[in-house]
Amino acid sequence: MGIINVTPDSFSDGGLISDKAILLDQVAQMIENGADIIDIGGESTRPFAPEVSVREELDRVIPAICAVRRRFQIPISVDTVKAEVARQAIDAGADIINDISGLSHDPAMISVAVSHDVPVIIMHMQGTPRDMQVNPRYDDVVGEITAALASRIAWAAGKGLAKEKIIIDPGIGFGKTAAHNLTILRNLRKFTSLGCPLLVGHSRKSFIGSILSLADPHERDEATAVLSALCVWNGASIIRVHDVARTVQAVKMTLSVMNGNFPDQA
Repeated sequence: MGIINVTPDSFSDGGLISDKAILLDQVAQMIENGADIIDIGGESTRPFAPEVSVREELDRVIPAICAVRRRFQIPISVDTVKAEVARQAIDAGADIINDISGLSHDPAMISVAVSHDVPVIIMHMQGTPRDMQVNPRYDDVVGEITAALASRIAWAAGKGLAKEKIIIDPGIGFGKTAAHNLTILRNLRKFTSLGCPLLVGHSRKSFIGSILSLADPHERDEATAVLSALCVWNGASIIRVHDVARTVQAVKMTLSVMNGNFPDQA
């Protein structure tokens, strides 16, 4: 999954997509490099990022989704916690809802997902982007996230969302310390016990910079690719990244080792 942020303030690529031509060039490059899904977001979820209005988020994401849908057939996910943004995004051509709040921010989101019968990414987050990195605490980070995701899966299923439509994301960097993130990555396969495809979004995140002393997020793509390989080895089905090319190479090599053959023969 390739990340497209149409925001002015995202931690890695905020403000870089300033017009439609740049957007389409970037999407075309991601597809050429092997992306299977394009994830488009109009509100930064970096720590302490301010919340944007529905109108402002719509003005950012709907033109982008329309432009990508007109040019490409690739599945599009919309990264939003707002039901109205998700509804209009699907009408504009999006295929998947990526909700970092795990369908908890907007009570109307579950109705949008059920009525449109689209896949939903349910992510775990402790707190909100405004406070999630203020002393996050867990007694058992993997066990607590597993229980929280299980609860959200059961809740969504009870509201009419087919379990087959649910993708889970443990939420690397969302209300977690660097130590929490490493524990999650080390125990990633445990989340597959929930019976849903597992997405991991570790790309260019600050814990990589802390460990490797890399202040610039753009210098973290090699480390991101290494982690992508480990994630696939440990059961991840979808890897959400900024640099698609490096991660596709890492994933193909990992699958070759896992399966004992070439990826296109697997």
